[in-house]
Amino acid sequence: MTEVTFYHLTETALEAALPGLVEKSLARQWRTVIQVPDAQACEEVDMMLWTHEPVSFLPHGRDGDEPPADHPVFVTASTDNPNGAAIRFVVRGAAPDGDLSAYQRVAIMFDGQDDEAVQQARGHWKTLKADGHTLAYWKQSPEGRWERAA
Repeated sequence: MTEVTFYHLTETALEAALPGLVEKSLARQWRTVIQVPDAQACEEVDMMLWTHEPVSFLPHGRDGDEPPADHPVFVTASTDNPNGAAIRFVVRGAAPDGDLSAYQRVAIMFDGQDDEAVQQARGHWKTLKADGHTLAYWKQSPEGRWERAA
């Protein structure tokens, strides 16, 4: 089964945390897909990846960019794996639906300051555990570093 990691954002926003995790994935030579809930979130994450650092960007494509396989990172509102990614980030309230077996890891990132997002993550945890996936839970320390909690 696919390893599913939950990232509980308590000290930083997604905009600060996601690019670093995507960079680590690329350093492992993992193609990456970032799943968002809708076209608006796709635009927002696209812009985040272009502007997260003043002197660099994360190479990526998004829904509508053809062919998806040309992009090491691909942002999509679908549950497909358009670029043959090894890791799928599920962000902005998107649901980890569909076939997860194509991935080595699925990372669900959620805002710890948003009660609805926390409840949604708990529901995903229960469902994915019942489906037999290996689960891990990471939370941020007060310094913003990731600590494995479960």
